[in-house]
Amino acid sequence: VLTNPTMAGVMASFASLGDVILAEPKAMIGFAGARVIRETTQQELPKGFQTSEFLHEHGLIDMIVPRLEMKETLARLLRYL
Repeated sequence: VLTNPTMAGVMASFASLGDVILAEPKAMIGFAGARVIRETTQQELPKGFQTSEFLHEHGLIDMIVPRLEMKETLARLLRYL
């Protein structure tokens, strides 16, 4: 479950290892900040590239779930195991 913010080592190590990755709406998710990435790659970055919505659209997150619905969603997913 990725909440706002999920950044740096957490994202690089544990957060991306799950079989099913859920995130809260509008969560900021990434390894490094936009400035560091822009300076390293020397490229313009897509708007919102570190948001849960962008990552979901590009297949890196399975579901976006509001916090108030997270418990029910997790319980439903765990019943499949």
